[in-house]
Amino acid sequence: MMEEDFYAVIKLTSGEEIISIVSPSTEEDQLFLILNNPATIEVITLRQMGIQGYKVDPWIKISDDDTFLVSMDKVITISEIRDPETIEMYNKFLTQQNSKEESNKKSNNFLSVSKARKMFEKLYRLEEESKDS
Repeated sequence: MMEEDFYAVIKLTSGEEIISIVSPSTEEDQLFLILNNPATIEVITLRQMGIQGYKVDPWIKISDDDTFLVSMDKVITISEIRDPETIEMYNKFLTQQNSKEESNKKSNNFLSVSKARKMFEKLYRLEEESKDS
């Protein structure tokens, strides 16, 4: 049985607090949460101004995937988000993430492992040569 997607904040047994678009899914009588674009939220305070705000970061920092499966035995609690300001903040984060991904694709900022290794080996050799001179 599949239910509708909804915005939620999830507290995991690891202590992490995640905001995500959630799709509940049952597989072989076991309930899972499908998390779409999960993110962590951290409350930050600007002391000089006395203002509090939120810092939103991807939950999994280095991944090509934007959908993750979490078993309910890893979840302490889940709460649907209905606050329009929180939903707007999360959607702005998603928009920023999508624009970063597009600009990275266009500028080819990501190197393959072998290219990066060759670059670092070349830099290391140059550094060693300059020490010997």
